Amino acid sequence: MQSDQLLFKDDGTIPNSKYPLLLYRQAFAEQDEEGAAWLEKTFAANGWTNSWRNGVYDFHHYHSTTHEVLGVYKGTALLHLGGEQGEKVEVKAGDVIVIPAGVGHKNLGDSDLGIVGAYPDGRDWDLNKGEPGDRPQADQNISALPVPVTDPLQGTEEGVPRLWT
Repeated sequence: MQSDQLLFKDDGTIPNSKYPLLLYRQAFAEQDEEGAAWLEKTFAANGWTNSWRNGVYDFHHYHSTTHEVLGVYKGTALLHLGGEQGEKVEVKAGDVIVIPAGVGHKNLGDSDLGIVGAYPDGRDWDLNKGEPGDRPQADQNISALPVPVTDPLQGTEEGVPRLWT
């Protein structure tokens, strides 16, 4: 399974990451309720838990206490990744995005969007908006995070364990 790899630099507000964001296009065929259940099961089988179903916030934000996976099980969205200086990317049902801690993400608009999100080892997440005072604590949190031992889709052999080392 191939992924697009997007790398974003620290823009002074959003720290982003030395690791690339991984975008798996059309990674699964199931949609709607069946797709959401498939994502939850697959992510959990690969150690990415503490899952939820919802969408993506409509403001730039990032997490400093965990990496995150987003699986699109229905609809479409235009996401702004990497902060204001980042890239606008369209995603649709069947896509999976693995977001390293620190990488900004924002929903610019969607149509009937359904997302399953999860975190390696079921980590708890925080919410940073690139506001004064977020850093340097956010930077310290990010640098202390281990590289996940599994990819949420591909397990131990491919994806995150190979591309983030």
